[in-house]
Amino acid sequence: MNLLEFTVPPLPHYIVSGHTDFEPGHRHMNRRNVQIFDLLVVNRGRLFMGEEDRRFEVGVGESLILRPDRYHYGTEGCRELTSYYWLHFQTTGSWTATDTLETSGYHVPIDVNSPSVQFATRTFPLQLPQYAKLLQPVKTIETLQQLVQLAPSAHLGAAKLKQQLLFQEIVQQLAACVAPERSSPGTSCAEQAAAYLRSHYREEITAQKLGESLRFHPVYIARCMQREYGCSPTEYLLRYRIEQSKLLLMQTDYTIARIAEEVGFNQAPYFSSSFLKVEGLSPRKYRQRFAQG
Repeated sequence: MNLLEFTVPPLPHYIVSGHTDFEPGHRHMNRRNVQIFDLLVVNRGRLFMGEEDRRFEVGVGESLILRPDRYHYGTEGCRELTSYYWLHFQTTGSWTATDTLETSGYHVPIDVNSPSVQFATRTFPLQLPQYAKLLQPVKTIETLQQLVQLAPSAHLGAAKLKQQLLFQEIVQQLAACVAPERSSPGTSCAEQAAAYLRSHYREEITAQKLGESLRFHPVYIARCMQREYGCSPTEYLLRYRIEQSKLLLMQTDYTIARIAEEVGFNQAPYFSSSFLKVEGLSPRKYRQRFAQG
């Protein structure tokens, strides 16, 4: 699958949209380096498009994103009456074209001199299919219709916000087309394990208990999590517990011993040594960063 991968935030943002009808024989215009992304969603007939040396046939309920840095053109005229929605969008963040599906991960940056990652902006990859058979074409087209209907009031602040919100709904619908391609038994196992660890982090969790809960062998779970998240279930759980403890250190006046207990550590000294290993400073010193005076 050909993907466009955006680093967000910032999120891609909406510019303008519309609806076009092509008579038989009409073809899409040729354009080069337009500097914006052009989303096409066909609701009748079929579009024949080219982008550099690649060719696409976009039918009803299908979408195509034309890149801002490529030459694109109609490869042939429409064979029947064809209608489609078009939407221009852009991003001020970085993006790239790839055929590699991104897997979700849980990675905690360790930097003693930086502010808490709880307050830091964490970027993540957003992958959109360049060409897709939409999972919910009716819903996508209805959202595009709402965007087009807002055009006369686009100069109003409230309408501009509504446009951006509707566009993000479309982005979600496009991103959902990638999810079925991304899923695999190994990925599913890792995600189930991560969800279980996050939900039960206050409890005592062993490899055997995790395996019994998910009905997978503990070795298989560990292998899947290593591949998807780059760490073992034990390390994943430790780092998640540390992240939860940081919230309590900032937002409560609980003792260190109580915080250790709240996040699943049986002994305060082990909690403190683990915190020091992960964060590079003790829980007490971490809390002092946010103390008055």
